[in-house]
Amino acid sequence: MAGHSELITTAELAEILIRPDLRLFDCTTYLEPAPAGSNVPYIVVSGRQTFEAGHIPGANFLDLQAEFSDAHTHLRFMMPPTAQLEAAFGRHGISAGSRVVLYSIGTAMWATRFWWMLRSLGFEGAAVLDGGIDKWTAEGRDIETGLAGGYPPATFAARPKDGMFVDKHDVLAATTEGDTVIVNALGPQFYKGLEPSRYGRSGRIPGSVSVPAATLIDPKAKTFVPLEEAEATFAAQGITRDKRVVAYCGGGISATIDLFQLHRLGYDNLTLYDGSMGEWAKDAELPIERG
Repeated sequence: MAGHSELITTAELAEILIRPDLRLFDCTTYLEPAPAGSNVPYIVVSGRQTFEAGHIPGANFLDLQAEFSDAHTHLRFMMPPTAQLEAAFGRHGISAGSRVVLYSIGTAMWATRFWWMLRSLGFEGAAVLDGGIDKWTAEGRDIETGLAGGYPPATFAARPKDGMFVDKHDVLAATTEGDTVIVNALGPQFYKGLEPSRYGRSGRIPGSVSVPAATLIDPKAKTFVPLEEAEATFAAQGITRDKRVVAYCGGGISATIDLFQLHRLGYDNLTLYDGSMGEWAKDAELPIERG
């Protein structure tokens, strides 16, 4: 159970910081409470300010909502057209020969979201920093402040892979497919519908199982739990390699932690419901399960 090479340690990153092909990015976004009565689940705030306050030396910043999401939908963080992503990743200096390392503050989910996006475009050279900048600073490693210098523009040529994102129609069909398991990455109280949901109706997609993304991360170190532990967590929910996995959460972000761990474990039939509960909970024609 050696895992894939998509996870890099702080020590390994420190050794390659001066590599000319390295493209290191802070991917942090913040979700602030929406005003009372608002029809949006949260206010999206770029992590650029905290990036400028302190980042790993040489890093640049990726703004998920501003540059890498579909601006023509009320849903946040939805995958945009491939041409938009090619232009955006190219502006940030990523090409076929780049070694990309992604990190975020407090949680790995913003980094794993970019990892999943890049992988869906056929780019296999991206890794997530285990523990992120939290572990980096806890170890007393150097921090840089101010604006990023920027990497030289490059040509990013996508080779999109089919099936890595699905819509609500695919998910609805999957609720009756015996060879598919639908995985909810939200916390148990939201999975069970025990608390009001900022996305709309409380509850879950019928038949989905619960593997909270938070259970796949060590809460103190911010590192991913050992693969053996993750394997046992997934197995306890009936997730086996002979089944297709459809993962979802609130906005298609934290579910990529589940997908990242499953990929590292060798699962290869994985997909993300991009709209997640942000879409499902507001559509009264779609079924909801509670309890």
